[in-house]
Amino acid sequence: MHTETLPSRQALLHDPDTLVVYRDPVPTPKPAPGQPGTDSDFLPTEPELFVAVLADGRVLGFNGHVDLGTGIRTALGQILAEELNVTFDTVTMVLGHPRDVPNQGPTIASASIQISAEPLRRAAAQARERLLDLAAARLDLPRQRLVAADGAVHDAEAPDRRLGYGELLRGRREDLKLAEADQVPLKPRAEYTIVGQGAARVDIPAKARGELTFVHDIRVPGMLHGRVVRPPYHGLDRGDFVGRSLLEVDRDSVAGLPGLVEVVVIGDFVGVVAEREEQAIQAARRLKVRWQTPRDLPALNRDEDLESALRALPAQRRELVTDEDSEPPEDGGDTLRRTYVWPYQLHGSIGPSCSVASLEDGQLTLWSGTQNPHSLRADLARLLDLDEGDIDIRRYEASGCYGRNCADDVGADAALLARAVGRPVRVQLSREQEHLWEPKGAAQIMDVEGEQDADGAPASYRFVTRYPSDNAPTLALRLIGKVPEGEHPFQMGDRTAVPPYSYPRRRIACDDVPTLIRAAWLRGVSALPNTFAHDSFIDELAERAGDDPLAYRLRHLEDDRARAVLQAAAERAGWVPRPWPALARGEQDDGWREGRGLAYARYVHSKFPGFGASLAAWVVFLRVHPESGRIRVRKLVVSQDAGLMVNPAGVRHQVHGNIVQMLGRTLKESVPFEEGRPAAREWGGYPLLRFSELPEIDLVLMEAPDQPPLGVGESTSLPAAPAIANALFDATGVRFRRPPFTPERVRATLQAAGGARR
Repeated sequence: MHTETLPSRQALLHDPDTLVVYRDPVPTPKPAPGQPGTDSDFLPTEPELFVAVLADGRVLGFNGHVDLGTGIRTALGQILAEELNVTFDTVTMVLGHPRDVPNQGPTIASASIQISAEPLRRAAAQARERLLDLAAARLDLPRQRLVAADGAVHDAEAPDRRLGYGELLRGRREDLKLAEADQVPLKPRAEYTIVGQGAARVDIPAKARGELTFVHDIRVPGMLHGRVVRPPYHGLDRGDFVGRSLLEVDRDSVAGLPGLVEVVVIGDFVGVVAEREEQAIQAARRLKVRWQTPRDLPALNRDEDLESALRALPAQRRELVTDEDSEPPEDGGDTLRRTYVWPYQLHGSIGPSCSVASLEDGQLTLWSGTQNPHSLRADLARLLDLDEGDIDIRRYEASGCYGRNCADDVGADAALLARAVGRPVRVQLSREQEHLWEPKGAAQIMDVEGEQDADGAPASYRFVTRYPSDNAPTLALRLIGKVPEGEHPFQMGDRTAVPPYSYPRRRIACDDVPTLIRAAWLRGVSALPNTFAHDSFIDELAERAGDDPLAYRLRHLEDDRARAVLQAAAERAGWVPRPWPALARGEQDDGWREGRGLAYARYVHSKFPGFGASLAAWVVFLRVHPESGRIRVRKLVVSQDAGLMVNPAGVRHQVHGNIVQMLGRTLKESVPFEEGRPAAREWGGYPLLRFSELPEIDLVLMEAPDQPPLGVGESTSLPAAPAIANALFDATGVRFRRPPFTPERVRATLQAAGGARR
């Protein structure tokens, strides 16, 4: 069902024949210091809806998160249908439209099912209980004799005696204020019939039929087309040149072009508007713009520059965990010191970002693919000096991002151009603009030191991670000078900073540093590189102890669920214990070597110490050709414990997507630089994994229906890189500490180590 066919918000708030569960309007939640969120003082004036039951049998659910292709629209609908005891096909979820849904923050951190679904479930249970009360009064029966099922209330002693929810609501209006968590009886999990069952995703049929689904397809009456001309400091939003580099725009260079409506210049923001899309593209290419050459750019040109550039950033040290006696031995003997470096990577949305904006009578309407609707609304209010109540964001599906791409940036571009010309304007970025300007997944450095006791067990672990991050402000705000340069880095580097393994003495710290280039969160955030360090290091400790890497990990994992996840992957993979230093099977006749590796992680996120999402483990079997540096991943076994899986089919989709993306990120993906600026302009400069490179994938989705549901959007990605790196060591006897493991990187690493070892 499409939201356009649903009752208006005013009808839901005031019309009869309706039951709603709501909460009073609340101020925009303030993010914790150093954490992502919405910077706004806006206070809505109308209640926030969670559930609406209509007399015609339909049920509406409202959630502040959006579906990024993750399938949460389906899973949230299952939760609502289960708790309210209605059939799944009667449920429609409304997601992400700020005027219609509660403000539950950005769609990040794998929190949609684990966190933001909780009030929806509670509201559904509250609605069910009220309907049972209404039926008891109407039927003049004791409440305990009644049962809710299939959208109706039944007399348990006379099953044919029933009242549908619609019948109970005709001529009535029921407004229920959302109860506290301990005031609503929730349905026992033993009675679930919808949650925990595989459900076909509700968004797929419309996509398969080519119906209007994506924001790129939006067309509105009177719409013009816009294109932007970005400054030469692409990929940077920090430095005194930002917003101050434009010297001249030669409007005569596009005079007389067919269909040209306007050239818009505000600070360093330059855009053109035309009647047709190809006319706007031509005008943007022809427009002559003179810029001041930016100075003091980051010292980035070669791969080798990344570590030194990151270390040169001013740091604010945060001690996260400090155990007594965590200092290294005075003699410094037997201390293992390692540094791991993670590259900048792209979100790489397949379709460049797009938005349509219309500003009429002081009211802005924006059609957007944002994953942060409430935050974007606050940014647009600041950009255009509007009240947030005068902004309506209509969220449509885009082409995915798993982090922050240019979806918010292009929305601001469209809003500025629409204001300038007084008509709706559609803006779509070029592939080059999307690649160069998206906030990159941040690079990271992890420094590790540790010792073992006389028996080879982990004795101490000292870990410092450095992750350059801020809130990646919407680009137009920086280009026109609405947002000054920020010098306060975000505290985002501490995700999964504490290793899962048992170390008697630990000192864990995070160096919060400002951005080097424009960067924001990408799937796994800092937890992914941190895990790469943790699980590469424990593999080295197993080697030094002369132990099998699986047995060593199991001995030093205290969490029973973690041990079970790791064992499940190893058993499915047919792991045979093999103590170090014996390498795999040596060099084959064709010059290839075979290796296996494994890794475990649990994604721990949000403000430190945070909370955990799913648990995951990888076992990798690969071949590497030392002479050419080529790697072929032959087989993967991945296990995951996501607690109660609301939609096991959706979880399987998520895990598969994670695996494919992480193979590409580990083996291929790294943003190249030229003269301090990102240089990937098209897919040829940023290769992705090919279908022909996909290995055999075997999934073990562990059943834990008695446990709360855990987020699955990111956890599977964490063990990928260390498992592959550990398999490379198994094959070559050389450690790899700097992804991506391209043929060039493999050859260079082996050469520096004196070649692959027997």
